[in-house]
Amino acid sequence: MTNRPLKIGIMLPESEREMAGATAGWTDFLAMTRKTEELGFDSVWFCDHLLMNVPGHEPQGAWDCWTMLAALAAQTSRIELGPFVTATAYRNPALIAKMAETIDEISGGRFILGIGSGWAEPEYKAFGFPFDHRASRFEEALQIITALVRTGESTFDGEYYQIHECINRPRGPRPEGMPIMIGTFLGERMMTLTAKYADHWNMWAQSTGNRAATTKPLMEKMDAICESVGRDPGALERSVAVLADFENPYGRPGQTVPSLTGTPEEMADEFRAYAAIGVSHIQVYPDPCTVEAIEKLAPVLEILDQG
Repeated sequence: MTNRPLKIGIMLPESEREMAGATAGWTDFLAMTRKTEELGFDSVWFCDHLLMNVPGHEPQGAWDCWTMLAALAAQTSRIELGPFVTATAYRNPALIAKMAETIDEISGGRFILGIGSGWAEPEYKAFGFPFDHRASRFEEALQIITALVRTGESTFDGEYYQIHECINRPRGPRPEGMPIMIGTFLGERMMTLTAKYADHWNMWAQSTGNRAATTKPLMEKMDAICESVGRDPGALERSVAVLADFENPYGRPGQTVPSLTGTPEEMADEFRAYAAIGVSHIQVYPDPCTVEAIEKLAPVLEILDQG
């Protein structure tokens, strides 16, 4: 038991050259995840990208998040795991529910199903996925996924997806399904879908300004949206990704917000500020993204655990 005011997770470097200029492989991911669990962090996250093309930078290939998460689930015993976040357009939504149920079984009930509409148009085009009507496609996929995860069955006849008498069996360790987290930017349509369907809302650092003070108005916006659809705002869990830099950061292509830096005490104070505005979970993306950087975050946990 600790006095930690919110959960703290680690994001792994899924793409090429993201591990301080090196490309992480399976043994690196396993070492980082085991260190994350050993040091007392609450979760580990793996982004769902296939091929990143940031203007002005060499393309970055990426490992498949679902394959890696299944392997990591089998190699851990305590921490939660999830995709950050899986683009529903990259896979059939009924199949996503099936894969999520399977990883939840492997993990013994530690999986968080993070989903979103996706955003990287070059990635869609490279792999042949339709980029049009993303929000509409996501809305249909969301209805299928939530039904299969929560009730184990669904029939859906939409414009983009059709499934008939689909049954999600066998069921994993949680009869009512794992938590469904929706990651959004700041569009009201996606935020409204989150308020209607999700257990958990996530915001990326580029949207929040990477600080608690600039995140607070967005929390208030979601509160109002929840109330507009008849949802108790307090019933929707909130999480935020935080970019944190340590000694000799490698740099993140396309980053436009200031990284969080400072002493362990200063970082702990900022995390407490997030908790004070209602954030219950933070996904830290350290730079350099290495085992050593994860170890440098451990003193922040120790301070938070003291209350």
